Order: sequence, then structure tokens, then C-alpha cells
Amino acid sequence: MNKPIRTPRFDFVSLGESMLRLSVPTGRRLDDTRILDLELAGAESNVSVALARLGWRAGWFSRMPDHALGNAVLRALRSDGVDVSTVKSVPDERLGTYFIEYATPPRTTQVIYDRADSAASHMTIADVDWDYLLDTRVLHLTGITAALSENCYAVLMEAVQRAHAAGVMVSFDVNYRAKLWPAEIAGKKLRPLIAEADLLLCKGADATALFGCQGESRQLMTELQKLTRAPAIFCTFAEQGAALLSGVEFVAEPALPVQIVDRIGSGDAFAAGVLDGWLSSDAPNKDTSALREGLRRGVALAAIALSQYGDRVLSSRAELNAMLASERHDISR
Repeated sequence: MNKPIRTPRFDFVSLGESMLRLSVPTGRRLDDTRILDLELAGAESNVSVALARLGWRAGWFSRMPDHALGNAVLRALRSDGVDVSTVKSVPDERLGTYFIEYATPPRTTQVIYDRADSAASHMTIADVDWDYLLDTRVLHLTGITAALSENCYAVLMEAVQRAHAAGVMVSFDVNYRAKLWPAEIAGKKLRPLIAEADLLLCKGADATALFGCQGESRQLMTELQKLTRAPAIFCTFAEQGAALLSGVEFVAEPALPVQIVDRIGSGDAFAAGVLDGWLSSDAPNKDTSALREGLRRGVALAAIALSQYGDRVLSSRAELNAMLASERHDISR
């Protein structure tokens, strides 16, 4: 008698660092401000929030300080529908923080990290509840966590190996941060991780800077394709939009017109949209129609993220569907 197929507890689980984001009002300078706006940040938790708000069962794991600021992050993630039940809370450690000075041309927006020696950077393989992390349809990882410390890098390598052994799909977003590590080191260290991804996300500029991929979007993605087992690769190209390469099928999706409020978090929104399309498909092998739909949703969700303030994508299924259907109005009454 065949055993019934077990349904995973989660649709999506991620692992990484969440931080506090402190920003000055546009036009103010960091070295002269008396006002700081506080928001929550973190690539993996951003994707978790976006998918939870779209109705998916999302979990997130990290190592967090056991104090008021760490608890504030966890409370916010819970309120957005993300399960944080196995996050490891530790005493007498610090929460990563970053500061933003927004700017308009000709100045560029500046980011200052204060995240060295954070609680998350001390995460080890022994800290992870592996039964929790792998009780999912998708495990999402990023290159940001790989950059935090050697032990965090080891956690990601272990996570990929365990996910493959458990039959869990691995989504990997390169998410390069130049202020965390040089391009030549990042490229070398991330190659083994992108090689084992089942779904790979990467900025076109990062594919060039880290992996030497050159040319127009299709040529660049074809070169990136040679470095991974992933049957689907998604790349973003700033205001030009994004593209999908699955086997030999190449699909480009133009960016949607948007009045930009805050650029931070749009890449995580794109990743969430891609995964939303993948999770929504009932096809056993996730045919290219699911991947194309993920591309559409990724571009739409990125536009929503650009139009709002803060790292988290505080959207909904109804809003995303309206965006996809072009049912947009100045005022919804």
C-alpha cells in the first residue's frame, strides 16, 4: 500500500539577517540630521513578508538578539504573517543596522552598514533547526548571508546540500553587496552556490561584475546559464525590466512605468513575484508558462515596491492582480 504524500508545512522558508533601517528625509544629510525614520530590512525576510501577504505559508529563520529591538523585528514579521517560531534568540548580542541618505540627481543615495559582529553573523550549522528549514516547497537563500561570515557561508553550503537530499527546491538570489565584500571574492565564493541552485536570480550588472558574463541580456544570461544547474534563470536590468532564460527559451518583460518613492527592496519584491508564479503552478515540473508568469509577477511586484516607502513589500493579492490586469486608478473608492 502506497504511503500518502506528505504536504510540507510551508510553501516558502528563508534564512538570513534582518536589520533596522534608519534613514534621513530626502534632502537632509546624514552628518547633519536630527531626524531618523526607522524601518525593518533584510533581503530574505523581505521576500518572506511579500509572499506571506500574498497568502503563502512562509517561514523565516535567523539568529537574533534577545532584547527590545530584536523582539520588535520578530513582532513585525509575525504581524505580516511570517512564521518565526524557531528563530534563535541570544542574549548580549547586537542587531545589524544600516543608515540611508536619500538623494536626487546629481547626488547618489548613500548606504552605511553597521552590521559587523551581529547576532546573525555568528550563526552556525548547529543553530539551525533543519527539520523546520526543510519542511517546505521552496528554500530561498541569498549571497548577502554568504558575505556575513565564514560560518554563515558554511550554513548556506550545508543548507543547499540538505535541501537537495530532501528534494526541496533551492531558490538563490545573488544579491551582491559591494560594501560587504569585493567582487572578485564574492564571485569566487558564490560560484559553488549558484552552481547548485534550482532557480537562480541575479542582476545583470552582478552577472558581469562577479562572473564575467558579457553582452546583451540574452547573451549575458546564456553565459550565466553555463555556471548553474538551474533550469530557470531570472535577471533584472534596472529600468529595462527583467528577463527569463529557461533552456533555450528567452523571455523579456519591460519594466512598468512607476513614480519611484524608494528603490530599496525592489529586487526582493521581484524575487517574491517570481516565486509566487512558481508556487501558483500545479504543473509537476513547473513548465515555462509558470516561469513566464513568475516573470510578469516579479516585474509588477517590483513596481509596487518602488512606489512605496520601506524595504518590505506591503502589498496584497488584490493589488498585484489589479496591477497585472492594468486596472490601476488614481483613487480606489
